[in-house]
Formats: sequence, C-alpha cells, structure tokens
Amino acid sequence: MVRQPLTPEQVAAGRRLGAALRAARAGRGLVEVALAAGISPETLRKIEAGRLPAPAFGTVVGLSRALEIPLTELADIWLADTPVRQAS
Repeated sequence: MVRQPLTPEQVAAGRRLGAALRAARAGRGLVEVALAAGISPETLRKIEAGRLPAPAFGTVVGLSRALEIPLTELADIWLADTPVRQAS
C-alpha cells in the first residue's frame, strides 16, 4: 500500500496538534510524557515539532491518556480550520 502525500491542511492540522500537546505537557518532561504514552521520546519530539503531522491513532490515544486531555479535544484541535466534507 502506498501512502498518499499529506495535504497542506493535514500538515497544518499536525502542527496545531503538536503545539497543543507541547502546551499541555507544560512542566512535565518530554521523556516522562512519552514513556507514559507508550511512545519514544523522539516520536513525541517529532509530533510536537510538526515533523510527524499525522501520528497513528494509538499514539494520539496514548498521549490523550498521558496528558489527561479528552480525545475529543485533540480531535477538535486537529479538525479546526478543516472544511467539512459533504456526504455524496
């Protein structure tokens, strides 16, 4: 399976998500949060920097739990400024 390149909107969504996660982490260390989420510190660093704009669902779930942020809140951040697609 070939993965399609991300759209500019998806890249922007990843940057918003990364910034929100970095802000939510606040005083907690990157390594501490990454390990609590079940991911590597380098993965969290890439997400926060926007270099991994479309993390796996399980990664987002782990971060949601580790940072005690409702998953729906992270989804809202991801979807902000994203046009709603009409059903065909």
